Amino acid sequence: ARTLFDEYQEHRRSPRGDEEIGWVLLGLRSEDEVIALAALPAGTQRDAGAAHIRFNSEAQALASRIVRQQDKRLQIVGVVHTHPGNLRWPSDGDFHGDRQWVARLRGGEGVFAIGTADAQFSAPAGVHIQSLADMCFCWYALAAGDAHYRPLPVQGAVGVDLALPLRSVWDAIETHAESLNKLCRQIAKMQFEVMERGVLCVQIALAEPNQQLRLLLSEGDARYYWDKGNELVAIDPHETQLDRAVYLILAELAKEAAAAVCESSVSVPS
Repeated sequence: ARTLFDEYQEHRRSPRGDEEIGWVLLGLRSEDEVIALAALPAGTQRDAGAAHIRFNSEAQALASRIVRQQDKRLQIVGVVHTHPGNLRWPSDGDFHGDRQWVARLRGGEGVFAIGTADAQFSAPAGVHIQSLADMCFCWYALAAGDAHYRPLPVQGAVGVDLALPLRSVWDAIETHAESLNKLCRQIAKMQFEVMERGVLCVQIALAEPNQQLRLLLSEGDARYYWDKGNELVAIDPHETQLDRAVYLILAELAKEAAAAVCESSVSVPS
């Protein structure tokens, strides 16, 4: 909740403050409740205006992979977005899109919230509403086949937004999301780590023991290293597309490993 209020307020002060803004929620689901534990932002590459928003889905998919390293039980549980004026409930357009989307969720039901910044003019009340200063979020549930949203009682509890550390590397996530998502679908052993100065570290385990390929990624840069356990070797793949660069490096490392095996083999005379 703190993330939603803080980022909504920051968004309103930004040059794009007249646009809608939003978040995807990750959390834990049980029969009678949902616990939201992470909020993934719509991203700077979102398509948005005063009456619509389309999230940067590639970046959110990558961010979800990174957050779920901490807890594989986490899943998408819902979506939050804002409305201009005082429309505190989902629009007809929201309903048509959400009704199709919830059918793909585990359990066939989703959590939704609409944010507005008019609470000072019309003080909200109700167990399904959270408010701070002039901002409020009104919470709803929608299941596949429902004819309308249901107000959803909400409670706040002390906790940490598991996606908050990703804000410092969000530019790198958006820049490299498409390539990294492709790699994640094809390479099993990939780990992500948020480092200082807006750097996202990607580690890809190699076949040789205690060896890995390291990618250090920022918004406008990608650096590659071969971690040999006791030695870190910088690599220049001479390729600007990240996923192709990784495959070229892996191919060259495989050649080196094969050559090393051939050199260490001993011919036995007949």
